[in-house]
Amino acid sequence: MTPPVIGAKAQRSFAGPLLAFPVTFWLLLTFAAPFAVLTLLSLHEYPDPFGPIIQPPSAAQFISIFSDEFLVRIIVETILLGAGVTALTVLLGYPLALWLVRLPLKWRPLAFAVILIPLLTNVVVRSLGIVLLLAPDGLINQVLSIFGIPPFRQMLYTHGAVALALAQVFMPFMVLALYDVLQGTSPRVHEAAESLGASRIVRVFLVDLPLSLPGLRAGIIIVFLMASTAYVSATLLGGKKVWTTGMLVWQEALQNLNAPMAAALALVMTLASTIFALLVIGITRKLTPWKSGAPGSFRSLPGWLLKVLDLFGPVLGKLLLASSLLLLLLPLVLVMIQSFNDVPQATVAGFRAFTLKWYERVLFGGAYAASFRISVQLAAATAVLAIGLALPAAFALSRHRFRGLTALSAFWTLPLSLPHVAIGVGMLKLLQAFTAIPPFLGMLAVHVVLVLPFSIALLQASVEQLDKAQEDAAASLGASAPARFLWVIMPGLAPGLVAAGIMSFLISFGEVTVTSFLTTARMTTLPVRIYAEASFSLEPTVHAVSAILIVVTVLLLMVLNRLVRLDRLYAR
Repeated sequence: MTPPVIGAKAQRSFAGPLLAFPVTFWLLLTFAAPFAVLTLLSLHEYPDPFGPIIQPPSAAQFISIFSDEFLVRIIVETILLGAGVTALTVLLGYPLALWLVRLPLKWRPLAFAVILIPLLTNVVVRSLGIVLLLAPDGLINQVLSIFGIPPFRQMLYTHGAVALALAQVFMPFMVLALYDVLQGTSPRVHEAAESLGASRIVRVFLVDLPLSLPGLRAGIIIVFLMASTAYVSATLLGGKKVWTTGMLVWQEALQNLNAPMAAALALVMTLASTIFALLVIGITRKLTPWKSGAPGSFRSLPGWLLKVLDLFGPVLGKLLLASSLLLLLLPLVLVMIQSFNDVPQATVAGFRAFTLKWYERVLFGGAYAASFRISVQLAAATAVLAIGLALPAAFALSRHRFRGLTALSAFWTLPLSLPHVAIGVGMLKLLQAFTAIPPFLGMLAVHVVLVLPFSIALLQASVEQLDKAQEDAAASLGASAPARFLWVIMPGLAPGLVAAGIMSFLISFGEVTVTSFLTTARMTTLPVRIYAEASFSLEPTVHAVSAILIVVTVLLLMVLNRLVRLDRLYAR
């Protein structure tokens, strides 16, 4: 029997779902499945490392959490810490985002590098820089001594130190979220406000701030989510005197082998983050009624407040901008300097003497070679696989419209909206259940999940910039679909593919949070090893390794800027 002929319109209707299938299937296996396992683990009555995943459900773990005063106190402190870090990133990130938008176009790539270098640098490296800044003999106390001010001995191992470190780590996310909205504001809006007599600082509060609320909302949610589940910076800056829920999850999962408790704690923080996100979304909707088509009313500021803003606003804005730039870059500079410092321990901040012995141990001692090789292999495989999955998804988003596309798009970005510790605990249990899966493949699966949202966003922008007329011209000349893809589409996508590859490589190479759950004695990545050494031995070789990673990141960003201007990389 002759099969029915499928028309071109029907073929196009199937093309979108087929292109969306690979990345959806991957996320179902490597993201949704671990999260489902996490949920099942949290319902176990008692810990059993060798027991089945599916057991009769019990609320014992949650009852144990909320009946333990210590755990409740840590959860509350973590939520307050996340809120404080979020407020600090808003305070420092908003002036920085405005500065980026107002810069001349020729200087924006350099300014964007200031944001991307810390963002793509290992979180352990940045935390070590904060240690050098706040240590008893660190830079802050050295500067204070010049003016005869007694040193502050208790800056480290406090909630303030942890908050500062987390703000430095997550501020780039806030800046990028705000920049994406601020750079889309029409100049005519500012011209109209200026013609009505509004000064520059008043325009920030009455024009820029209301219009940027959607970006501010996204930045607040992302920063709070990450800050409330972070444990790497909290471990290094808290010194076991400051505890967070993320640290408890890590301890219960890897030290106490109590996966049900770790899963329950991760779910509690996921629920707290979800409630916080819903509150932020609700408040933002009330503040932006015009987004939903409802009439809005103009609300000005009291006259006395406008005068205060005009008087002190410009100076305060410059101070906040300088503070944000220093917070982003100074810790990295201190790490670079410390890598040449002849000191017995990494935390000894005062410069003693110049030496290259730490680099000699790193480059010729061989102690880091295996971890470096694993990190490179993992990051390279992650970049290739992520691009292979993200490219069809980018075409599905850009060129096809089918039922369920909006829901799928939201699902593809979901890894950005859930705590990474939750993904780590779920994947750890899956790998324990399926021991035949090599640890490398488990880490690869999770790394691809973490970089997919970035890869899809970058490649979608590249696909939308393709000239469809060139493809139609090639088709009219008889070029087949594979030939058009190879000789017309791929050359146009080349810059975007390289950009997505470099970004995926850097994100994967520096990942610590999830990787530390899945690492083994023979399969330890370089960032996880740095984190382990920084937590225990603190030999200055850590700074030499970190300095090399910073230089490599800078060089890769220079290559990336030659292909795609850094200021267009995110917002184009």
